[in-house]
Amino acid sequence: MKRVVITGAGTINALGQDVASTQEAMREGRCGIGPLEFRDVERLTVRIGAQVKGFEPESVFNRQQLSLYDRFTQFTLIAARQAVEQSGLTFHGEMADRSGVVLGTSGGGLTTQDENYRAVYEEGKNRVHPFVVPKLMNNAAASHVSMEFNLRGPSFTVATACASSNHAMGQAFQMIRSGMCTAMITGGSEAMLCFGGVKAWEGLRVMSRDACRPFSATRNGMVQGEGAGVFVFEDYDHARARGAEILGEVLGFAMTSDAADIVMPSKQGAARAISGALRDAQVDRTRVGYINAHGTGTAANDKTESAAVADVFGTHADDLMISSTKSMHGHLIGGTGAVELLACLMALNDGIIAPTIGYEEPDPECALDVVPNEAREREVDVVLSNAFAFGGLNAVLALARI
Repeated sequence: MKRVVITGAGTINALGQDVASTQEAMREGRCGIGPLEFRDVERLTVRIGAQVKGFEPESVFNRQQLSLYDRFTQFTLIAARQAVEQSGLTFHGEMADRSGVVLGTSGGGLTTQDENYRAVYEEGKNRVHPFVVPKLMNNAAASHVSMEFNLRGPSFTVATACASSNHAMGQAFQMIRSGMCTAMITGGSEAMLCFGGVKAWEGLRVMSRDACRPFSATRNGMVQGEGAGVFVFEDYDHARARGAEILGEVLGFAMTSDAADIVMPSKQGAARAISGALRDAQVDRTRVGYINAHGTGTAANDKTESAAVADVFGTHADDLMISSTKSMHGHLIGGTGAVELLACLMALNDGIIAPTIGYEEPDPECALDVVPNEAREREVDVVLSNAFAFGGLNAVLALARI
């Protein structure tokens, strides 16, 4: 079994347009949630979100590229370029054949769908752009990343709602660990902040109209975000031989299915995923110092996740730090686990634990150390990243400092 490490990271999200600015915002407990700005926002009852502001795609991509790149693909390519540049890898010959890309998304090209439904049904147009299908398909981002970096190995997209990125990164991890691949570009992206995207989520009645307050007794729902997080996962021996900077080691991964309800989470399913990741990583639960929680800010998720953590860790749960960075960057749905992994790397490398901001009042059903409102300095050796999705699909990653 090969060891798997992270040698590159990139992001664009509401907190920053690169890793350094994003982690700085996390350290400062800065909130990226604000008023939404897009067409027909006044027709929505939910008008806040963690939107990427100040992003001008025309300054990054040419006209031909923009005709092919939905917003979620644009975000992915920006983050992927940062990650590959940091890794120092180039993909030629056998290296290209043994490298691929696995990305997560839930909505895919939802912005493109929204624009074209509007054109056909509202504006009465009889034609759409010939590239609508390749622009909106969920595998568009993965395909364009493979083409840009000459990745000729396994390349595909995972769509498991809010667990998409963690599932994708777990697959990348397993392919390298098994010896199938030497390096993988992995992570996820989402761009659902458009009229149709938010209107659909309004129907679920799980959205907050004012703020995201995970684990707080005053929480009243989730807040959507957008953006991407992309990483280079690499065979440890290969990375060490070429003198690469190592950001962290991926120790283990587990995924479970609740097989119970399409929207309500299960404590048992979440607990089995957490336990499975620890077992796969071959680490004792007492070594875990920090968990980046799924922590959506909904009543059902937060108490279920807290109960699952308490069940798995027992008395050690009192010594754990668990925070939800969704309080800052919003819930990126299929891309959320990838951006949250940046908080895990910050904990391992810098000894800085990102806070759960917006925390107002303790909830006895969420009686854990949720690092309220202010970041904390604490060295940790092992961290977990939780993702629990609609459909009862759970994915947990375990990482360590190296």
